[in-house]
Amino acid sequence: MKIKELTAKNAAKDIFTGIIIALVSIPISMGYAQVSGLPAVYGLYGSIFPILVFGLLSTSKHFIFGVDAAPAALVGAFLAAADIEGGSEEAVRVIPVISLCVGIWLLLMALFRAGRVVAYISTPVMGGFISGISATIIFMQIPKLLGGTSGRGEIDELVKHMIITCRESFNAPSALLGAAALVILLVSKKFMPKLPVSVFVMIGGAVLGYTGIAQEHGVAMLEDVSSGLPAWRLPEFSSAHFTEILTTSLTVAIVIMAETLLASSSYAVKNGYKLDNDREILVYGLGNIAASLTGCCPVNGSVSRSAMGEQYGGCSQLMSVAASFSMMLIMLFGTGFIKYLPVPVLTAIVISALLGAVEFHLMKRLFRQDRKELLIFFGAFFGVLVFGTVYGVMIGVVWSFISVIINTANPKRSFLGVIDDHEGFHSLERNTYARQLKKAVIYRFSGNLYFANINTFISDIESALTEHTEAVVIDSGAVCNIDITAADRISELNRTLEEKGIKLYFASHIGSLNDRFRQLGLGGMVEERRCRRTIAAALLDAGIKPPYETASAEKNEVRELPVRSFELIEFEWAFGMAADEKMEKYTEQLLSSINDNTSAEEQLSSIISGERWEGMGDMDHEELLVHIQTHLKELSEKLHISEERIEEAIELEKLSLADRIFKRDPEALKVLREHNRRFDDSLEKNDPEMYERMLAHRREALDNLIRSNPEYSGLIDDFYGK
Repeated sequence: MKIKELTAKNAAKDIFTGIIIALVSIPISMGYAQVSGLPAVYGLYGSIFPILVFGLLSTSKHFIFGVDAAPAALVGAFLAAADIEGGSEEAVRVIPVISLCVGIWLLLMALFRAGRVVAYISTPVMGGFISGISATIIFMQIPKLLGGTSGRGEIDELVKHMIITCRESFNAPSALLGAAALVILLVSKKFMPKLPVSVFVMIGGAVLGYTGIAQEHGVAMLEDVSSGLPAWRLPEFSSAHFTEILTTSLTVAIVIMAETLLASSSYAVKNGYKLDNDREILVYGLGNIAASLTGCCPVNGSVSRSAMGEQYGGCSQLMSVAASFSMMLIMLFGTGFIKYLPVPVLTAIVISALLGAVEFHLMKRLFRQDRKELLIFFGAFFGVLVFGTVYGVMIGVVWSFISVIINTANPKRSFLGVIDDHEGFHSLERNTYARQLKKAVIYRFSGNLYFANINTFISDIESALTEHTEAVVIDSGAVCNIDITAADRISELNRTLEEKGIKLYFASHIGSLNDRFRQLGLGGMVEERRCRRTIAAALLDAGIKPPYETASAEKNEVRELPVRSFELIEFEWAFGMAADEKMEKYTEQLLSSINDNTSAEEQLSSIISGERWEGMGDMDHEELLVHIQTHLKELSEKLHISEERIEEAIELEKLSLADRIFKRDPEALKVLREHNRRFDDSLEKNDPEMYERMLAHRREALDNLIRSNPEYSGLIDDFYGK
């Protein structure tokens, strides 16, 4: 948050959040410092100047920097491979060199604008990555709840460590204390999210430690640390392990860039602002250089502390500055209380924050909306959990690109037809009343044409040809580019169609596609007027003029639809298979609008005639009447008009519509009649009582209509059957 955007209320909240983060950073930072191979106090050093640099320079408003799991684990693994004992003088000398090299690598990445890579990482990858890191750290922390030490490595190693902890160092009081603290934190987060319960839990734990109760029951406590700020000094370089240090530091730098940039980007997206990715990487580099000058291990963004900052309402980097100064004060004047803090209590605080960072809400959303994206989420999640941070990101990104390839190789496509009284051309699949042209195949392809999808394109067209086809028109409005493979296949298709006397057209595309045609040897199609601005112009060039002759109704009736899913003209374009449900809701809205201020007959006329729905076509109108028929009883009660009278009005309106439709197109009336028959069959099956009541009303209404309007007799026979 910019300084000018700060208010007194926000500033107070950020400072308070920063103090909490500093307190929570004590056990986290000390633990991860030990994981890296340093004495615990160096973790506190890493929570002063690196976080201050980040707070002053970062463009993120919510993310927190400091000593964290992934870099610490990688450095600890390096020490083990190099046979350097953790906590030794050699470890204290080598680790700051690694931190300095990490900082330099990150500065180079910023220079070469490596932040652009994040634009190619999708939300499911990002969410799976953050959730995987959070889950990994939770598994690392669980043994500390049980009386053991923090784990390291991937999930198999973490599970083994938990089993060993349960066998060899399990402490029941530690487990009970940690579990109680965790339950209190999770319950309070649900019912009192704004209350800083973690501080109270920490104070309660300190009381148990100060009174000696925790120690009496074998509960582990944090180490005592000496007071004072860290001394600044340059790391001591040597030729020993230097090659390994360079490769390890590069790996750590990549992890820091990926983990921190992905996580902070996730927070930025969630809270509606943008990061300067390259500046962020620069800040990561400067933060690690600051860490190296105080002897600390590499530092990166902390998901757990960031989640806690968000939980308590932090909204600017003032909380990072406040956390840094709070840690300075703790190191100068407050180190005495650290030795009274029980490890299980502080571990419960960390786990509580991490559970909030696992994106369960994104899992649920992807499960409901897009199962393919959910697989990508789990790919990143389990990749991090099983193989580690870098491999987790790689797996998620690879899955994302595979998904992109699959989607572009199989884009949305459909054949188009015409609908009576509606302009343009409409999907035959999505519109019940759309009918294919007899002499033309109109094909919409919603994607660029290239080697991976051109076979699908050709196959669809060839399978749609009939003995009457004179033209194939491609609605290429969504085609922006083609590759040379697609161009060659289109040329072959054009030649094959020409031999059959069929003309191939591309229509409605952007002008630059014509330039691409010329570049790839298809210029003849442009010159021969086979690339047209509209579908109608292409049809006209082929000698096919409106009103268009359509295929037989029998052919259209082959496209069976589920009972009660009679798709509509306008509604089905917007809602697809949910159109029937939406029409029902619209009908209910009409019924709820009935009032006592207007006469019942006027309101009935308005509802049945569809006057309140602008732009309603005859087919839509007829569907509305079908839905109104299922509400006869309710409509009668609201209007105080008999059901027989309402049914008569509905039948009269339906016959008027049928008459208009029949005069325009006798074939369309067959489709409408089939629609009504299927509705009757469905109603008889699902609600026999309503069906019998409606049928009785319909018979009486039709008898009355024939007596008063004899000219409707033939139409009634055609529409309902004799």
